Amino acid sequence: MVTDAGAYSVDPARFGKVAVLMGGWSAERTVSLNSGQAVLDALLRAGVDAHGIDVQRETVLSELAEGQFTRAFVVLHGPGGEDGVMQGALEVLGLPFTGSGVMASALAMDKYRSKQLLEGAGIPTPPYLVLDDDFDPDYVAATVGLPLMVKPALEGSSIGMSKVDEIEDLPAARQQAAAFKGKVLAERWIEGREYTVAILGDTPLPAICLETPHDFYDYEAKYQANDTRYLCPCGLAAKDEQRLQRLALAAFQALGAEGWGRVDIMCAQDGTPFVIELNTVPGMTDHSLVPMAAKAAGIGFDELVLRILTQTLKLEQEDTHVRAG
Repeated sequence: MVTDAGAYSVDPARFGKVAVLMGGWSAERTVSLNSGQAVLDALLRAGVDAHGIDVQRETVLSELAEGQFTRAFVVLHGPGGEDGVMQGALEVLGLPFTGSGVMASALAMDKYRSKQLLEGAGIPTPPYLVLDDDFDPDYVAATVGLPLMVKPALEGSSIGMSKVDEIEDLPAARQQAAAFKGKVLAERWIEGREYTVAILGDTPLPAICLETPHDFYDYEAKYQANDTRYLCPCGLAAKDEQRLQRLALAAFQALGAEGWGRVDIMCAQDGTPFVIELNTVPGMTDHSLVPMAAKAAGIGFDELVLRILTQTLKLEQEDTHVRAG
């Protein structure tokens, strides 16, 4: 069997029958299908009895219940898969699953709620306002400042986001973001460098610096462009990178996230870091950042996938202990 799992060893029979949940009905469906296929291929290479499920709202619960699965690898991005909905369904079905639980998934998916929580925990995040239907552009510009980012609170992959440089462009940006479910946020633009820190278990992986000719790291830069640069090593001094890693882990833990994830951070020109958002089901495509960070830490893709899935064995043991008690 050809695998890059290296020295990491786990008996694939321990996992039983694994459902790899991908697709879904969010705007990130295509990315999820690509991520899910990569995860499925890795599990099959490792000898795991894994089966891909293209999640459809009407049939997924019956497929999971009738398929006699023993656990699930969640590779669903966006609403319906990353926001606690699928996690809640899996809890009801009694299936251990990868990643964060219901509450942490819901909090991390909601940029508004997560920013409130981060602020309460003393973790720096850019100033922001909620843009209601009758918002005052002058007040927003005076309070948040220009330029700023307008973004839907409940979408990922930079979908619906836009940078606003001029006050007269605010209404159109708000309208674009309002096409998606949930609140619309105006967030202060942080001039500086963008970094991301992946978390595996309770360990931050090497930071990655993102460079793109686009205004920001948007959907095209993430998944389609060939001119996006990923710097790993990130170019920071060791103490500065460790500072970002500690901040990322603090944000991850503040939201109650578990298993694995990714924290996006902007560093202002004076070096001040700001947590932008947390992803509880990051991408696993050939453009994705978690596999890139894992590789820098000496963890190949197949091993990464096995490490994530192995965490469900511990969850299963904990659940059995609770029921027995």
